[in-house]
Amino acid sequence: MAALGLTAVPAAAQETYQDTKMVQNELNGTARYVGMGGAMEALGADISTVSSNPAGIGLFRRSQINVSGGLVTQSSADTKFSYDNVPVQIDGNKTNASFDQVGFVWAHRSGNRSYLNLAFNYYKSRNFDQLLNAFGQLGGVSQGKLSAMKYQYAKEHADDASGIWNGVDENFLNAYGTDADGHMYWNDGKSYLFGQYQKGYIGSYDFNISGNINDRVYLGLTLGIHDVNYRGNSYYVENYANGSYNEAWEALKIDGDGFDVKAGVIFRPIESSPFRIGAYINTPVFYDLTVKGAADLTPNGDHSKDQGQASNYDFKLNTPWKFGLSLGHTVGNYLALGLTYEYSDYGSIDNRVKDGEYYDSWYGDYYETSSSDANMNHHTKTSLKGVSTLELGVEYKPATNLSLRAGYNYVSPIFEKNAFRDGTVASYGSAIATSTDYTNWKSTNRLTLGLGYQAKQFSVDLAYQYATTSGDFYPFGNEYLAYGYKETATPNATDVKFNRHQLLVTLGYKF
Repeated sequence: MAALGLTAVPAAAQETYQDTKMVQNELNGTARYVGMGGAMEALGADISTVSSNPAGIGLFRRSQINVSGGLVTQSSADTKFSYDNVPVQIDGNKTNASFDQVGFVWAHRSGNRSYLNLAFNYYKSRNFDQLLNAFGQLGGVSQGKLSAMKYQYAKEHADDASGIWNGVDENFLNAYGTDADGHMYWNDGKSYLFGQYQKGYIGSYDFNISGNINDRVYLGLTLGIHDVNYRGNSYYVENYANGSYNEAWEALKIDGDGFDVKAGVIFRPIESSPFRIGAYINTPVFYDLTVKGAADLTPNGDHSKDQGQASNYDFKLNTPWKFGLSLGHTVGNYLALGLTYEYSDYGSIDNRVKDGEYYDSWYGDYYETSSSDANMNHHTKTSLKGVSTLELGVEYKPATNLSLRAGYNYVSPIFEKNAFRDGTVASYGSAIATSTDYTNWKSTNRLTLGLGYQAKQFSVDLAYQYATTSGDFYPFGNEYLAYGYKETATPNATDVKFNRHQLLVTLGYKF
């Protein structure tokens, strides 16, 4: 897949479509926060606001401990499917248990109407569990052709083709001869089938200090540590017009960690009114990551002609800044309303290449230097765009101890309409990628419901979330013209969906 591991260079790099795995946070946290659609950045007094508007912790008046977990299930894909009489079974689960959150707030009165609070919270900011199936017609184009073209192009244009593109059997790629111009070619593609199972998570550990001034102005600061654990396995098969076929497999791992800083404020403009305005800013997450990819290609089921390669590469990635504005209002002690708007420019993601290191013998410190991958960053800027997130939430108390909640989210599309995964970008991220598939995901809609019961010290909250998004899947991108070929560059898009249900429960204790 994707040049099908044509290189023997022991490296790989991040690229635009993989970057989005690191920046797309999900709606998760306590059941109260999820039940209200996350629209609590001005209302505060929920530990999950520590990861968006840290000032929300400043509204706590009592110390509290929370722990959350539940089930996540996908309704938009199957583990068994077939196309053109090709059966496939993916080793993946549609339903998985999930440990989503644990944290505490220590509330300390520092004056007659002021508090200084400390908090720690762990939550799963991204759940990678996903099954993806796609199949469709190729209309003559094929991934095999791209492999042959890439090899031919490297031989003709690379400064040191033997050093970059060694480790491949030329006869394997040239099995079907050359065209009139002497270029290698592959069979005309007829149809394809793709199956993928992704799993893993990003765990976020937030440390917060916050407080309020005369119960009018609330301030907060959070240091976040992020732990990345991604695993993906894919299967791809192409059927050709002459009755032959190719199979390809990919295994991908992304591990690493990062940190960010979040700052926020909430204030009540009218002293006699509970109406609140919140604003916050989150720095980029500064990631240090390792990607490990392995790919294998089997032509026509003949394992004696297997071609496989593996790669391993360390790199840095800076996610975009986030900015948020929120409104909150309460009516008596029975109704709470929240609204949050958040914006982040995904096109500003910074892929960085580690280009040096040195050791300070005087202080005993080790340093790494890095620089922006200008070519890949340009591709990112033209492929991704600014993303707006709108969150609405309501909580109603029909009785003193009982709460009913509902929420809605809209997340605008991440990808430009004509974005594609470009394997010709002069970057390690494309030169030695182990896959070519990509999906241009569209807008996301989330609907949430919640129920809560609060005793004197103990509380239990339940939440249900339904998230849905659709996208255009392509088995490979628009590369033919870059290699001097004039045929149709990309197969038609296949409509795919990602629909997820979440059941979440939170247990709390106040003291």
